[in-house]
Amino acid sequence: MQGFDFPTLGALLFVAALVAIATHKLKLPYSIGLVAAGVALALIAPGTTPPLTPELIFFVFLPPLVFEAAIQIPWRPLRREMPLLLALVTIGVVLAAGVVAVGMHWWMKWSWIGAALFGVLIAATDPVAVISAFKQLRVQPRLHLLVEAESLLNDGVAAVGFAILVTIAAGADANVGTIGFDLVKTVFGGIAAGAVVALPLILIAGRTRDRLVEITLTMLIAYGSFLLAEHFHASGVLATLTAGLIVGNYGFLGSISDDGRQGVLHHWEFVAFLINSMIFILIGGREAHTPILALIEAAMAATLLSLAGRAVAVYPVMMAFTKTRLCVPWAYKHVLFWGGLRGALALALALALPASVPERGQIITVAFAVVAFSIFVQGLTMPLIIRWLGLIRDEGVEPTDKEKLTEPVGSPV
Repeated sequence: MQGFDFPTLGALLFVAALVAIATHKLKLPYSIGLVAAGVALALIAPGTTPPLTPELIFFVFLPPLVFEAAIQIPWRPLRREMPLLLALVTIGVVLAAGVVAVGMHWWMKWSWIGAALFGVLIAATDPVAVISAFKQLRVQPRLHLLVEAESLLNDGVAAVGFAILVTIAAGADANVGTIGFDLVKTVFGGIAAGAVVALPLILIAGRTRDRLVEITLTMLIAYGSFLLAEHFHASGVLATLTAGLIVGNYGFLGSISDDGRQGVLHHWEFVAFLINSMIFILIGGREAHTPILALIEAAMAATLLSLAGRAVAVYPVMMAFTKTRLCVPWAYKHVLFWGGLRGALALALALALPASVPERGQIITVAFAVVAFSIFVQGLTMPLIIRWLGLIRDEGVEPTDKEKLTEPVGSPV
């Protein structure tokens, strides 16, 4: 939390509130306004925005964001879409990372390990601006589920792949057996950590009707699962994702009271608002001092390759499900492709690169450039694309978030 004090925090929250009001009136994505505000603050009053560090993103910002998204996802429709989602976040992530890695190696002459690390970290998506547009425009439920669930699982897989590559870059034994063991430990260790923390604390929550206690226990679940997994070198993202799914499904079915459920949802919505506000303002502050022009060719190459990689990750994988019940409309594919924005996790992984990676400085700068493109260009045009594709729900009575996501899968169009 270096650079944070109460006056600074208060000032940033005040700026965030003003940006929220302005972007709502202008019908612009909130995250874009925050990044612009961060850039303006850094240029007008240098030193007012605290530094964006990987520790701050990983251990303070990331757990609540993953948890808040996970508790909103009901298990039944998620399970129904799981074969498609698993294909997207395994085969898709490998394809996306491979396109970027090969391209950066041959185009920019980066080392294979540097290009591979960049390919994996830039494959991590952050759909905050897209989900914000979804809520404003009332998109169809299945699309909302696919975008948010794919992003959460995508982040977990990208983080796992990055950890394995960092181990290889550090000079560890890179034989198939070792890599396979690390992969199993990272994935299943993360899932186990999430369950180990969430289940007993949910049972404790069932012993009280005090919503403040229930909210407190969910805070412990979100951060505790992440920290436990990271302590044992497993995936903190997968741990918190697992814990969130347990709380949002098993916990809300009886262990947490009806009053507590509403309190928990409102609390985490507020926490996500605060965390996203801080993240995007700090991203803007860092962008203002990132020497992108010095690496403009690499930044342009990486941006084009990341888009190509995302296209390869989405279209061929989804076409494999064309003749199944999980067939996805072309309009959904276009949204998943263009809505694959890069954000906080990609930057955290870039900043966490070991010094032994030859292109570390270039990777950090280029990662910020790709994130800036995705936020300003893809984020700004996403509402237009959603309207153009005709994906807005018909007018009528607005169902709850849970009801939206539990509607039956529609027929392909």
